[in-house]
Amino acid sequence: MTEPLSTVDKANQLAGEAAAASRVTVIGMILDLVLGAIKCVAGALFHSQALMADGVHSLSDAASDLIVIAVMKASRRGPDQGHPYGHQRIETLGTMLLGSTLIAVGAALAWDNILRLLDDRSPPLPEWPVLAAAALSIAAKEWIYRYTRRVGQAIRSELIIANAWHSRTDALSSIIVLASVAGAMAGYVWLDVLAAIVIAVIVGHIGWGFAWRSVKELVDSGIPSQEIERLTSIARSTEGVRNVHELRSRKMGRDILLDVHLVVSPDISVSEGHQIGMQVVERMRESLSDLAQITFHIDAENDEAGPPTSIRLPSRQDIERTVADHLGETLKHDRLRLHYLRNKVHLELFLGGRRSLAEQQPLEQLHRHLEAQPWFGSLRIWQSDRH
Repeated sequence: MTEPLSTVDKANQLAGEAAAASRVTVIGMILDLVLGAIKCVAGALFHSQALMADGVHSLSDAASDLIVIAVMKASRRGPDQGHPYGHQRIETLGTMLLGSTLIAVGAALAWDNILRLLDDRSPPLPEWPVLAAAALSIAAKEWIYRYTRRVGQAIRSELIIANAWHSRTDALSSIIVLASVAGAMAGYVWLDVLAAIVIAVIVGHIGWGFAWRSVKELVDSGIPSQEIERLTSIARSTEGVRNVHELRSRKMGRDILLDVHLVVSPDISVSEGHQIGMQVVERMRESLSDLAQITFHIDAENDEAGPPTSIRLPSRQDIERTVADHLGETLKHDRLRLHYLRNKVHLELFLGGRRSLAEQQPLEQLHRHLEAQPWFGSLRIWQSDRH
């Protein structure tokens, strides 16, 4: 059984989250453009390779912000006929693209400054405006990091949280610039170029983390094992559930999709089994809010523990024909219940009214015929006291 995929409330929630994400990203993009321009110009005019690298980092933030805006708008659309599970994977793809961009920017900056560090010529000393630009960047980027992360957590968006950490790396790199420039002005000129390399490595490392998590999600990695154990325990403790023999998960953006097999008594009705499954779904949702969809299968036995279920077992139509051939019209049954367990068919035959001794003979013949069948498990006959 599968939960409904979309509602009007869900669509409104997605639209509101997309608007919040776009708003905070536009603010961050404007800030990145301004800071990037200031740091690149100040680094060029006042002789700081570290500040110029930091400025390129800020401009790459602005470029990534454009990606975030486009991706968030696309990924927050509700399910449709072509994408019945929604569009959240677009967010995963966008996060991977953002991470890849950071890796490329970090590698380019590192290579350029390694060449500078190996150059025998002495670079000019940085000047004090570099310190002012770095201090301004630290304050501004720390503020936008906190603001963006708060919005990302509120709308449960990995992409927005990733973008927030992208801003935090800019603040950290500005701290490195501040320290290295102070050291360079004190006479250790090589510190400025070394700081630029360190910043490049930080950028690349953060990018690798984002890209790798996105790749794992795109290949349908499951949720952490401790959460699987918690959900399994919840299902097993639900009244009516005998066992849970399979529980699979995968992530799609911020949402978790779950597939669970519940073992229940083979004697209960289909509707009771469904009701037990709905109780499990409700309890799981209370435990983990990111569960977007839970598909549960009601099993009468653990079909993984024994031999595979055979598709060669007779159908209800075949068995009813066999029963009718032996009992005829005089012993027409009221109801026939079938249980397919351990590759055998177990029959329960319900007869209305008491039967005479002569009428028992067809039942015995039926039983003997069934016992000769390789698929036969057992036969139980129920007779009511109605006349």
